[in-house]
Amino acid sequence: MDVETSATILAGTILTALSFIIVIIMIVIINNILHKYWKPVKLWHFDQYPARFAEPHEITETKTDSITR
Repeated sequence: MDVETSATILAGTILTALSFIIVIIMIVIINNILHKYWKPVKLWHFDQYPARFAEPHEITETKTDSITR
């Protein structure tokens, strides 16, 4: 291996590492900007619907009881 080839590999490795670091920093910055200004989209509001609890006869009722009615 020549000195020129090894210098090219070293420079390529350093530049590749720096480019990955820059990409990661940009992703973090964009994520922080989106998190700061993005408002969550709510399609369903589950707190608008009243809670319904099972009645005692619904719990003890079997399938055959509901068919015979």
